[in-house]
Amino acid sequence: MRGDFLLEPATRDRFGLAVSLGKGLSDAVLEDIRDHPTAIYFHHYRQTNNFLDRGALLVADHIQKRGFGSLPIAASQIVDWEGQRAHVSHKHVGRAAGLGWFGRNNLLVNAELGSRFRLVTVLTDMPLPPDAPLERDCGRCHACAAACPAGAIKETREAFDHKACYETLKDFRKKGYTSQFICGICVRDCRSI
Repeated sequence: MRGDFLLEPATRDRFGLAVSLGKGLSDAVLEDIRDHPTAIYFHHYRQTNNFLDRGALLVADHIQKRGFGSLPIAASQIVDWEGQRAHVSHKHVGRAAGLGWFGRNNLLVNAELGSRFRLVTVLTDMPLPPDAPLERDCGRCHACAAACPAGAIKETREAFDHKACYETLKDFRKKGYTSQFICGICVRDCRSI
């Protein structure tokens, strides 16, 4: 696991492995998005996170019943909105598990789903065989960059403008499109590669 998480050191040191679970998003819901997040996308986003959180609880319980430590980390629990950081980076865990690669849009991209999925993580000390990260990238695809209303998506993931993205999310929230900092536009346009 990378150090890109905001857990207490004792908790972080206790768990050396992680399980990554993913759930695809509805194409119809995403395709309903035009230039801002919709109410149905907001509801779908929350329900998908609830579904994932429930799955993480079940996996963590299964691990614990076998005598190992487990800690489910909620699917959408941002601790630092300005820095876009959570307790654990689900996308880093997902990448390590071979579920995808980091896209220009700063999200995990899956070969079949694009960025049209959400992730959740269960930390554990249960000995599990590790998977390997995918060594891929977005190639010549720039669909997410062309669609981004903030202009935050650049040529490389490292050049992603977190501040511009966050300011646009705040504007969407201020306009009443959603009560959470979400967009969905780059997710809508990122498909399988």
